[in-house]
Amino acid sequence: MAGTTRPPSDIRRFTPGERWLHLSFGLVMGVLIATAAFLYVDPLSQFVGRRALLAGIHFWSGLLLPVPLLFAVLLSPAFRRDSRRLNRFQPADRLWLRRALRLDTSGPSGKFNAGQKLNSAFVLGATIVMFVTGLMLHFFEPLPDSVRTGATFVHDMFALAVVVAGTGHIWMAWSDPEARAGLRTGFVSHSWAQRKHPLWDASHEGSQRLHQDP
Repeated sequence: MAGTTRPPSDIRRFTPGERWLHLSFGLVMGVLIATAAFLYVDPLSQFVGRRALLAGIHFWSGLLLPVPLLFAVLLSPAFRRDSRRLNRFQPADRLWLRRALRLDTSGPSGKFNAGQKLNSAFVLGATIVMFVTGLMLHFFEPLPDSVRTGATFVHDMFALAVVVAGTGHIWMAWSDPEARAGLRTGFVSHSWAQRKHPLWDASHEGSQRLHQDP
């Protein structure tokens, strides 16, 4: 692009569509977490005067949460390729996990390490569970008390798990500036790819050099 200087060895890690998905999904999830906190955490709820409005924002944000994923599945071949990568556990992933349990994340990995694969699986599962239980809590009239109580418990527990997992995700990203740059610009350096994801760098599957981009 004009006005941009980038080493020719840089590798494309994410397409614009994938970056849009990550940003939009993260923003909607952030709105859900913030509105839930102000609705249900006592020290924060006292600052809210229009609870019905906040509850409405929370509900409609929940309905919007799957939309970026659906658009990515339908419109982004790169996202579908990366989804297949995320769904496959390789022998290297088991080695990565064993090292990670010893707080060593330098194990071999493809484009995504085992931690990222587990996180993506959890986020997808949590999105489905919270979407369904959220609908049950909103349209609760036909449901018996036992079902409503169970849906509330499941929804709350998954919400707490999402906050914990999201905090860990942000902490990991904050500790790796080049990983954040890869999401912001779509590109990472060849040296970073060799160091963090050597199996992906060796195969070059799904990666493109800058001079090959249109």
